[in-house]
Amino acid sequence: MSDPIVITSDDPILEKLNFKPYRGFTQRRVRPFIPAPGEPQTVQVKTPWGAVLTAKKGDMLVSELSAPDDEWPVDADIFDKTYMVIGPGLCIKRAITLLVPLTDLTNGDEDQLVTVQTLEGAETVRAGDFFLAKGIKGEIWAYPNEKVKAVMRLVE
Repeated sequence: MSDPIVITSDDPILEKLNFKPYRGFTQRRVRPFIPAPGEPQTVQVKTPWGAVLTAKKGDMLVSELSAPDDEWPVDADIFDKTYMVIGPGLCIKRAITLLVPLTDLTNGDEDQLVTVQTLEGAETVRAGDFFLAKGIKGEIWAYPNEKVKAVMRLVE
């Protein structure tokens, strides 16, 4: 197998990909990462899709209602701009997310590994299992195919 393709938020290839707008429609759990004084100010979070990302003090830890222990970190500033808290410990994403199948980056090769440099760290995924997502500040992340089908709708 070949080495992973590495993609960053400033990679020129992003301009050539045909991102489409999607909107989330599901409620999620959310909790802030606020360590006590003297505790480490970052924590490693193993995501439901197997990546290990770093949450820093003030970041938000988000999960699906059905799997509260399967969290992923969201930068605090981006959370404030893209999510809406709808009740204690509950949120919904209000911003549009731009998505493109990762196989568009790999010329259709589903087995090609792609390392996506997110704000919270690098995550390496199989292209056939993920979309590439782009957010409001140009930040990128891998978004599991099954989650796109379950919680996202294409904006017409």
